[in-house]
Amino acid sequence: MALLTSPIRKNDNVLVLTGRDRGKRGRVLRVLPRKSRVIVEGVNFIKRHTKANPQKNIKGGIVQREAPLNASNVQIVCPECGAPSRIGSRRLDDGRRVRFCRKCKGVVDK
Repeated sequence: MALLTSPIRKNDNVLVLTGRDRGKRGRVLRVLPRKSRVIVEGVNFIKRHTKANPQKNIKGGIVQREAPLNASNVQIVCPECGAPSRIGSRRLDDGRRVRFCRKCKGVVDK
């Protein structure tokens, strides 16, 4: 299985395009490139019934946490223009590869 590279990275701000959380914005907490999925802060909550485990100091009950979304269902929000945009890649004069916004041509990477 080929490893899919995604323009989305940890700590990027993204907009959810589909599903019940469509239109919400959040920060990427984790990227799962083998499954091409991302976990976004405050989006796609699921409930898990957990059993108490006193040895590991885990309380029992219903726990809410974020579930992974498919990476194709989110779009990066450009930090310069503030609009959701597709992402391109280019090489700078000093040899670094950076991601850039296709709308405003601003650099996404710091």
